[in-house]
Amino acid sequence: MTPSKAFQREAQTLDAMIALYCRGRHSMPEGELCYSCRELLTYALSRLDKCPFGDNKPACSACPVHCYKPARRKDIQEVMRYSGPRMMRSHPLLAIRHLLKKLKTSKVETP
Repeated sequence: MTPSKAFQREAQTLDAMIALYCRGRHSMPEGELCYSCRELLTYALSRLDKCPFGDNKPACSACPVHCYKPARRKDIQEVMRYSGPRMMRSHPLLAIRHLLKKLKTSKVETP
């Protein structure tokens, strides 16, 4: 089964943010992830695939359902806090798309 367009976009954003974080915090070369960031990306993508909203998935930060385990949620929040402000410079289209999605879905009801 081919992943939906919404899944692919969210996965692309997650990948870009974790890569940006890994380069900045762990001094990895562009295109490479350290073990912990690779593991976090794999975990985040597995949770994304199980999102109860499916193609109508809101931005995770605006979502009333917390799909991540508490320790992983903390890790993802750290990545988002670091990468978010830097996304406009490195991936402006992804950043704008993510911001618009967050604004659009800021008040989503639990399924």
